[in-house]
Amino acid sequence: MEKAEALKTDILIIGCGIAGASAALEAAKSGFKVIIITKSDELKESNTFYAQGGIVSLGPDDNPELLKEDIIQTGDGINNPEAVDILSTEGNKMVDSILIDELDIPFMKSSPDSLDYAQEGGHSRRRILHIRDTTGKTIEEKFVAALKGYSNVTLLSGHTAVDLLTVPHHSKNPTSFYKEPRCIGCYVLDNKTKKVKIIFSTYTILATGGCGAVYLYTSNPRGAIGDGYAMAYRAGARIVNMEYVQFHPTSLFHRDADGFLISETLRGEGARLKSKDGQTFMEKYAEKKELAPRDEVTRAIYEEMTNSNSNYVYLDLASFAKIDIKKRFPHIYKTCLRYGIDITKESIPVVPAAHYCCGGVLVDGWGRSSLGGLYAVGEVSCTGVHGANRLASTSLLEGLVWGTRAAQHIASHFNPVLEHTAPDIHQWYYPEKEEETDPALINQDWISIRSTMWNYAGIIRTPKRLERARADLNYLRHRIEKFYKEARMDTNVVGLKHGIQVALLITSAAIGNPVSRGSHYLKN
Repeated sequence: MEKAEALKTDILIIGCGIAGASAALEAAKSGFKVIIITKSDELKESNTFYAQGGIVSLGPDDNPELLKEDIIQTGDGINNPEAVDILSTEGNKMVDSILIDELDIPFMKSSPDSLDYAQEGGHSRRRILHIRDTTGKTIEEKFVAALKGYSNVTLLSGHTAVDLLTVPHHSKNPTSFYKEPRCIGCYVLDNKTKKVKIIFSTYTILATGGCGAVYLYTSNPRGAIGDGYAMAYRAGARIVNMEYVQFHPTSLFHRDADGFLISETLRGEGARLKSKDGQTFMEKYAEKKELAPRDEVTRAIYEEMTNSNSNYVYLDLASFAKIDIKKRFPHIYKTCLRYGIDITKESIPVVPAAHYCCGGVLVDGWGRSSLGGLYAVGEVSCTGVHGANRLASTSLLEGLVWGTRAAQHIASHFNPVLEHTAPDIHQWYYPEKEEETDPALINQDWISIRSTMWNYAGIIRTPKRLERARADLNYLRHRIEKFYKEARMDTNVVGLKHGIQVALLITSAAIGNPVSRGSHYLKN
């Protein structure tokens, strides 16, 4: 058996979006040795990087109580009150101290002395800070630049998390089964060498983002397949609320656009949804019309598409905006123009897309999971902030708050006595005859997963559709697991194993919840 390279660190962070980067920055400032891994070769590749709209703060006529009301109303009342309190009271302070004062994020201003606050669906106030329509990109770049300035932070891009390392499960010592289970690091694949390393860590923070890419249409990057959910589930951590998958109402409908997001902020600036025959329709479905919560807008679009036998509807900003469209939305303008659509003159064809998972690894107010040594922050976690449906632009804030709080909690409770070493842990097993992976097989399996999830466990669900989804996915899982055991280690093979697990988590959770609520919409 080949001996794996072993690394050791105080804190291992898997993922480098705003949640992982916030945790890393806080831990680095506290002097801890930190390793960050990302499966992409580019550290900045994350859902954060593609976030257009902005981050929630508190506007001039705003207060935490008003924000709490909006979060709970959008979440259909099943939010975790403690988590909502934390986000509403601490979020604004962290935006000011970390993003503005420390990282010098250049949020847009309405005057030399006043920040510009945007309006988005579900919000009763203008409270969204933004950098036009590339807010996430700017925040991500600032965080990565800051982290590169710390000698105690090791950045390992091109490394895929395979499985969380836990005792007693991976221990060679039979007596360890009498102790409480604990995460002590991760098996990690070096994408270039195709070899698995062992990274031992006193504490591990999952910050792997969401799982929109298990659906056929998504606003997420294709790497967002839910790796963290799958690994945490296999390690025995509690996973909750996976049925609550939020679909963004408006992604660009174009064969070459690959789920390009059309920010909710366009509707905040006056854009109206229209059917293919040019008629507005949101007034038929929601009192707040285009500014209704995302699940309501998504279902309205879905119904209009179904009733008119159409693949898309239109979003008309040109006829209603009272702003300089090119200046306010330069990225969206340029991207749409590349596909032949001038949003200053014509409507944008849009379709809903899988966008955000409100469930995940259950954590407390400090990001602690039910598995010792394991924290989870950002979209991979379930703090309970979002309930059954996420309020727009709260996700970046949640990542910032819980990423920072997780590192603070580790710093105040750090216990090096809990460390483990290589001789006690099983090496990674490689099959004697590793089969080369056939891309056609992997691609076909992904098409099956994504089509099944879109058609049977998507925007509108029925008991029969969900049962069909579970049966088809279980059949596919057996084939994938056999393939995984025989194939040569590769990031695509690992991703396929993660993806089928996540699809089944979502489907099983949906079957187990007979109550239609928020982004889990059942039709009998």
